[in-house]
Amino acid sequence: MPLLEWCNFVDALFYILTIIWYIHVMARTIIVSNRLPVKVQKDSKGNLHYKPSEGGLATGLGSVYKQGDNVWVGWPGLYFTDESNKNEASQRLKEENMSPVFLTEEEIRLFYEGFSNETLWPTFHYFNQYALYKKSYWVEYKKVNQKFCDQVVAIANPDDTIWVHDYQLMLLPDMIRQKLADASIGFFLHIPFPSFEVFRLLPWRKELLDGVMGSDLIGFHTYDDMRHFLSAVSRISFLGNHHGQIMRDRRTIVVDSFPIGIDYDKYAASAASPTTLSREVKFRTSLGDQKLMLSIDRLDYSKGIPARLQIFDIFLSKHPEYQGKVSLLMVVVPSRDNVENYKSLKEEVDLLVGRINGKYGSMNWTPIHYFYRSFPLEDLSAFYRMADVALVTPMRDGMNLVCKEFVASKLDKRGVLILSEMAGASKELSEAIIVNPNDKHQVVDAIYEALTMPEDEQEEHMEYMQDTLKKFNIHHWVKLFLGRLDQVKEKQRKMATKVMDIQMKEDMIDAFAKSRSRLLFLDYDGTLVPFNNDPQQAKPDKQLREILKGLSELENTHVVVISGRDRMTLEKWLGDLNLEFVGEHGVWVRMNGEEWKTIETLDASWKQEIGPILEMYADKTPRSFIEEKDYSLVWHYRKVETGLGELRAREIISHLKYLSVNMNLQVLEGNKVVEIKNLEVNKGKASSRWVERHKDTDFIMAIGDDWTDEDTFKAMPEHAYTIKVGDLRSGAKYSVRDYEAVRSLLENMQGALKKVGSV
Repeated sequence: MPLLEWCNFVDALFYILTIIWYIHVMARTIIVSNRLPVKVQKDSKGNLHYKPSEGGLATGLGSVYKQGDNVWVGWPGLYFTDESNKNEASQRLKEENMSPVFLTEEEIRLFYEGFSNETLWPTFHYFNQYALYKKSYWVEYKKVNQKFCDQVVAIANPDDTIWVHDYQLMLLPDMIRQKLADASIGFFLHIPFPSFEVFRLLPWRKELLDGVMGSDLIGFHTYDDMRHFLSAVSRISFLGNHHGQIMRDRRTIVVDSFPIGIDYDKYAASAASPTTLSREVKFRTSLGDQKLMLSIDRLDYSKGIPARLQIFDIFLSKHPEYQGKVSLLMVVVPSRDNVENYKSLKEEVDLLVGRINGKYGSMNWTPIHYFYRSFPLEDLSAFYRMADVALVTPMRDGMNLVCKEFVASKLDKRGVLILSEMAGASKELSEAIIVNPNDKHQVVDAIYEALTMPEDEQEEHMEYMQDTLKKFNIHHWVKLFLGRLDQVKEKQRKMATKVMDIQMKEDMIDAFAKSRSRLLFLDYDGTLVPFNNDPQQAKPDKQLREILKGLSELENTHVVVISGRDRMTLEKWLGDLNLEFVGEHGVWVRMNGEEWKTIETLDASWKQEIGPILEMYADKTPRSFIEEKDYSLVWHYRKVETGLGELRAREIISHLKYLSVNMNLQVLEGNKVVEIKNLEVNKGKASSRWVERHKDTDFIMAIGDDWTDEDTFKAMPEHAYTIKVGDLRSGAKYSVRDYEAVRSLLENMQGALKKVGSV
């Protein structure tokens, strides 16, 4: 190979390897959760041991964090006081793509046992009576979230994807956002999100919402959880949403539901393994020939374990023919039984089991086989195979994977699932017998139905549920969430090109200063002035008047204030300046040297029919009011209770939808207003008159904040500068943050032109 070709080959190879290295180093996925997928343990000799987690999340995300330079950040489950042990654990975990966050015993007590499990857990599961609102818990919660943030920021690269999990780290997304403004951040909540009325009880409710909204994508198990979250954001943070999309800090945040699945193949394979089959034979021999009902839960008041025992008691009493023929195998996994509420729950369960066994048991039959301990997967698989009925009846559960594991383990498709409607899984497993766990007699009837269900019906239901779980497994969930996060981030990047940076601003100011003639279209409310609860109080202040006066006095410059305001208000506030006007979104216009006139011949007789409808809504919506203009009516709800105003606005728009078409009207939804006006007029048609009159103008600019300003943007010629205030979702070429940015821009433009003139 000639030397030149060899050099070119080496250069090309070096380039390719550089790109691969860049992707390898820069584009990683960082998973963050309270716990790592392994638990570090210390034996009596002080040696460290690493035990993998069997949890569904660890299984599902194993395919992610073990690849390349991806990493999982979390607590390793052990208090480290010895630095050498800490260094040893860090090195060992790093080799397994894990980055530990070391927590002290005090931090775990206040952050995890305290705020996470004694404040958030009971509140999110609707057990408010158990919730503790201690400031010391909150302080430690913030401190530990910051500790996680520091660890993530220390290892993160700008293009990394960061996926934060669960209620222990709700502040973390925004903390990371403050350090890594452009990071791709996802958050997933694995427990229910409560209704607004429950969530509002938390003293730190807004801080928690703000923390989560540092994410780009926020995921929940069910649509109900998603809906509750959006309601809380609307009523606490005063941020609305459009089809689950929230605009915050000019960044679109997507909220959606992603029901988590299980590793279906893993549980199906375990159910078929020789070890499982041998244990099933052993267990069946011990139990004898009888029907078996299965209950597996962690010790927690949200699981409804006492109620389940009471239901079994009622069943045996109501159906004595099943005494001696059916047993309940109840597995309760120990959890926080040193906490008073859990200790009391354990005692209650023990008493109920003893009472029922004593009441119905005999020498050759035990009604309840109760185990207060955990079991290995092979034993659980044997239990799943043996069970004729799985009783999964939590009072409230984010998803509940036990029911899915039961279905996946039923290789013969025989068995019946009784599932609480309060569990997220009920939205997917509709072929189960769905019950309300608070209706004990309904559950009793469900048990009878399950025990008497024909085998062909069992197989039909089980096959349907298995097909669902095979498709929507844990790997599908991971792929779906991360894929959606990539889409959200890509859309954000495309929208971010609209944000007017320093260079764009300088280029536009330079074009303005060098132009021969200029035409400026300026919206008023939200563009030149901030919104006010009382529209009549949004008068132009001294600074604004000086800006407009200065611009309007520039040679060959036409300044058009194009507003939804009525002509009388515009005349009163700005009529003494050398400005031109468009009022009522295009109904009225006033050009230089001319009087106010309407563009079209308009009819306002429709007000007689529409007016009473708006008055009806104003009468039943406290603090709303109607503003009447010459050719439009406006219903204002800026002062109305958050949520109620939006609801009434939807009702009005729906009510007037067909009327407006038949009467040649249009219904416009603005910022806390609903306006009805003639269909023939809009800001675009009005602004076109100036564009047509000033064809030779070499600098045209239009600025607005409302969706009614989109008509103006569309009417502008290709070379015009169109600027949206606030929202990035617009047909405008550029976007600025707020009215203050608009004023600054206009002042700089005026100053630049004067500077050029003086030179």
